[in-house]
Amino acid sequence: MEHSTDLVDVLAFVRVVETGSFARAAERMGLSKPVLSRRVARLEDQLGARLLTRTARGAHATDIGQSYYARAANILAELEAAQEVVAEAVTQIAGPIRLSAPLSFGIMHLAPALTDFAAAHPKVELDVEFEDRTVDLTGGGYDLAIRIGSLPDSSLVARRIAPVRTVVVASPAYLDRRGRPQRPADLAAHDAIAYGTDPWRFRVGGRWETVRGQTRLRGNNGELLRAAAVAGLGVCILPSFIAAPAIDSGEVEVILLDFPLEERALHAVMPPGRSTTARVRALVDFLVARFGPEPAWDPCWLARSTEVGRAQASR
Repeated sequence: MEHSTDLVDVLAFVRVVETGSFARAAERMGLSKPVLSRRVARLEDQLGARLLTRTARGAHATDIGQSYYARAANILAELEAAQEVVAEAVTQIAGPIRLSAPLSFGIMHLAPALTDFAAAHPKVELDVEFEDRTVDLTGGGYDLAIRIGSLPDSSLVARRIAPVRTVVVASPAYLDRRGRPQRPADLAAHDAIAYGTDPWRFRVGGRWETVRGQTRLRGNNGELLRAAAVAGLGVCILPSFIAAPAIDSGEVEVILLDFPLEERALHAVMPPGRSTTARVRALVDFLVARFGPEPAWDPCWLARSTEVGRAQASR
């Protein structure tokens, strides 16, 4: 039965040859002399050869021991150099980062953030993919993914960046024509602009209430849904980071603010080994500072909603 060689045993032998003494080698390695001696003896037993000649004055390599030393010392030097390469990768903000992110958030908010990060760190190489599918981080060779919502894979390392809130919006012209809903149940009588087929869920008192509108348009892209809401096709629920520009311009109004929707979060998700590299840590820290703890787009829609509410109250 084969036994793998213990590198500490090899290192003990190399240190004895370098120092010419079991005592000095043991001191250098922080081991007791008997422990170091047993390690060298175990290596000799495993190899089936005498590597050292022990004398009252110390120890020196046999002919075969000298040949083994030359190769072993080179291997240990290469291993030390490899460790230095890893240490450099862990401490320097340099090298490639492969990143996946949702399409709408990526185009609207992440793209300018990444260009600023790249400008600040010229030795980083970014490989960015914007897509709405959930990619296999480990299998796909990704260093990092930006994800919104639940994180089912517990093997990944996740860091929260910012809250992701959703809002109910419609154009002022549509609301003037069809009336402003006062409760979630009122949406059943309104045209709906929907993402997928799931019903809308609101917190009403102490329970969750679901409601479906009369679907006028269904799509899988936030910018499409926002454009439909601006055009007056109906009521739409959107992430605030997508809705904010239209809210700020007054093209849509936020309604039903007293009935919370489910709040999700924006996360940076990494395979376990990638989260330790300096370049990935630096990018995640940058995104947390850029977007959290309260993202810039939310004060926009909150302030605009307050203004609209005051205007309606004064009518």
